[in-house]
Amino acid sequence: MSTITTVNPATGENIETYEQLSKEDAFAKVDACHKAFTEWKLKSLDDRAKVIKGIGQSLRDNKEELAQLMTREVGKLIGDSRDEIELCAGICDYTAATGPKELADEQRDPSNAARGIVTYSPIGVVYGIQPWNFPAYQVIRYAIASLMAGNGVLLKHSSLCTGSGLMIEKIFREGGLPANLFTVLVIDHDVSDEIIAHDKVPGVTLTGSDGAGRHVAEKAAKVIKPTVLELGSNDAYMVLEDADLDKAAQVCAQARLYNNGQTCINGKRFIVTDKVYDAFLEKFVARFEGVKLGDPADEDSDMGPMSSADLRGDLQEQVDKSVSNGAKIACGGSIPDGPGAYYPATVLTDVAPGQPAYDDELFGPVASVIRAKDDGDAMRLANDSRYGLGGGILCGDTDRAIELASKHFDTGMVYINTYGVADPSMPFGGVKNSGYGREHGGFGIKEFANAKSIFVGAA
Repeated sequence: MSTITTVNPATGENIETYEQLSKEDAFAKVDACHKAFTEWKLKSLDDRAKVIKGIGQSLRDNKEELAQLMTREVGKLIGDSRDEIELCAGICDYTAATGPKELADEQRDPSNAARGIVTYSPIGVVYGIQPWNFPAYQVIRYAIASLMAGNGVLLKHSSLCTGSGLMIEKIFREGGLPANLFTVLVIDHDVSDEIIAHDKVPGVTLTGSDGAGRHVAEKAAKVIKPTVLELGSNDAYMVLEDADLDKAAQVCAQARLYNNGQTCINGKRFIVTDKVYDAFLEKFVARFEGVKLGDPADEDSDMGPMSSADLRGDLQEQVDKSVSNGAKIACGGSIPDGPGAYYPATVLTDVAPGQPAYDDELFGPVASVIRAKDDGDAMRLANDSRYGLGGGILCGDTDRAIELASKHFDTGMVYINTYGVADPSMPFGGVKNSGYGREHGGFGIKEFANAKSIFVGAA
């Protein structure tokens, strides 16, 4: 039987080994989840909300243990791991408070019946395929909304954080969720494709690369199943002529380096107008040069390792290819000596089309700085991407920035003079090759619900 071994990226030492499920054992878990769903879907919205609230408390009760495990498995700074779990608990609180209102029946006045009702019915078992960079949040984001809607939930987590996925399953049970309703599948990619095709799995969601998104979307489309895809991006942060450059450098550095540079909505391309380019670059590079690499479990480390040596090698290859095609290294840019998958905070300049630093997603602490002729050119360059998840605008005129964000920026999310990851009250998702569908903000809770029309005539 095949196994998965998790590895501490800060030391290279093995953590734990897990057996992968056979297709038959995985299918048995699907059947058990479906059976649990048939009972859960009959619970009232308020009863579901009480359980969701309990899961939030269970996350807080287990915060330190889960945070330490996440840091060991994927190299997150321990403070970021704790903050992530608080965000997850907050998502549970928000969903418990707003879910019953979002999913309540709606009364309509159709022309062809005495009255109409729109009711939101669960569709069944939702299968989620999730990455390693936020071992708790990526799970909570889709699972809690799906459970609130009355669905069952399956999880295939990244092999890098297998232990975190299994611990979350335990936390859900401790929070009061019925057995088998949330189930982790430790499986390989071939069995995962079989789960997508399973007749008791009517919905699929994936967070991952655009290549993975194409694969999953194709598999789901062949069996006519809805999907939600949150894929990669190379988000642009524009520094316009009237920006406060000290603040811009601080926000842009945080946007690139948060979570060791491994976040889908990290800023990745920094497009700076010619008038302020040199002054901004000096401040920006200084912040990167001041970053302290260190043990992610130490409170005084600024940045931990990447999640694996393999992914670090991929990043170095992208940097090398960009440099060979004309980019220049302003700081960082090479793998340091010593154990662990560490990579320095890196700034590339002279970034242009034809380089990975311009065209692709660099999933690590490497910033691409691009010179724009003026503010209008900056907006053009920001949209010159096959991706469209998030982005940012640094400028003095907030009203102008809002207009640019709403009318011209071709992304799902825009941050103005700030950087943030997610908030349960705001929709999360992208356009173009960054995927489709929305999570959070009242939208995600209905992605895997059947908006059912009921026409009522006179008795």
